[in-house]
Amino acid sequence: MAAASGSLSSLREFNRLRIVDYLRLNGTASRAELARRTGLSRSTVSTLVADLQRRGLVVERPGQFASEGQPGRPAVLLALDPSAGAAVGVDFDHDKVRVAVSDLSRSVLAEDTAPYDVDHDAVGALDLAAELIETMLHEAGVESDRVLGAGIALAGPIDDTTGALHEMSVLPGWAEIDAASEFERRLGTRAYVDNDANLGALAEVTLGAGRDARFAVFVSISSGIGAGLVVEGRPYRGHRGTAGEIGHVVVNPQGPICRCGNRGCLETLASGPALLRLVQASREEPLTVRTLIEQARDGDAGCRRAIADAGQVVGGVVAGLVNLFGPEMVVIGGDLGEAGDLLLDSLREAVRRDALPAATSELKIVAGELGERANLLGALALVLMQSEHEVAARVAGSAAA
Repeated sequence: MAAASGSLSSLREFNRLRIVDYLRLNGTASRAELARRTGLSRSTVSTLVADLQRRGLVVERPGQFASEGQPGRPAVLLALDPSAGAAVGVDFDHDKVRVAVSDLSRSVLAEDTAPYDVDHDAVGALDLAAELIETMLHEAGVESDRVLGAGIALAGPIDDTTGALHEMSVLPGWAEIDAASEFERRLGTRAYVDNDANLGALAEVTLGAGRDARFAVFVSISSGIGAGLVVEGRPYRGHRGTAGEIGHVVVNPQGPICRCGNRGCLETLASGPALLRLVQASREEPLTVRTLIEQARDGDAGCRRAIADAGQVVGGVVAGLVNLFGPEMVVIGGDLGEAGDLLLDSLREAVRRDALPAATSELKIVAGELGERANLLGALALVLMQSEHEVAARVAGSAAA
């Protein structure tokens, strides 16, 4: 009975976030419009909106009404209350640190990215992120006491019982680091940690390409490769948070040695750095993932072949996920996801070749809408999900004053 209660609580939390995200994207909406756009019943929307109003996240716009095309009293417009606080998001990619500051509607107020060897220097990466955030808060004009928390995306499996990385060789510099505690010490605010692909999935299913999907897989192809699974509209992390680690599925036992210690893992063959190593050998000018994609679009045969081959390899692994989980949608994101159909055409071909026809007959495989920022936006969403009680307390406190 307790498990069922927890599942219902998580689903309510997810549906509240859907309402918040619709208001973020559209500015205002009536309760009836929210019901139409989210697919929730009007009674459910009314209950969730009342809850969000009590928590201080949603306000009615005095004097603003929606024309619903129906006789009777005009519908009152709802909007987010951005003044209740701010959120900080951090995405620790393997070779860079991204940070952002947003208001409660997740409208980004300031954002920055800096290159760094995140894998091997956790302390330095945390210090850099804290410095960047302090600068961003100043630029955004946000006082530190308005920050509700920091969401942290890490490119490794997170033990969801402890909030720490599992001990493994994928992120050697983070083996003894409690990222949340270290970040809380540096910034003086609560911190929440999750796997980067899980947070990318959270962002894409709430405000990106998978907005209407109840069962979805988000695949991030960047410096590493990971998958975030969404089941019944909620992120699925598996036992101890290890679900979705497809970057370390062995696809060629005689392939290159991976940083995890195995040979021929998916990310040794199809990640951004793997493709750059492959193509760079045949040319003199230095390449980035962005220039690789640009040259492929301009017709460069080598770049096009590298991206298409990556799509085939990733598609073979994704086909296994499709057979196991039966998603209605697969969303491809990350740096290499920017290649669009140059990558997706071969990936779709591999999935439909290797997965069961019954699992692919209605399957959609689409590019993410949030690009390389998906994990970062998911980190901001994580703060919003975790901080609702604090927002409500702040609003209640200011009302009493």
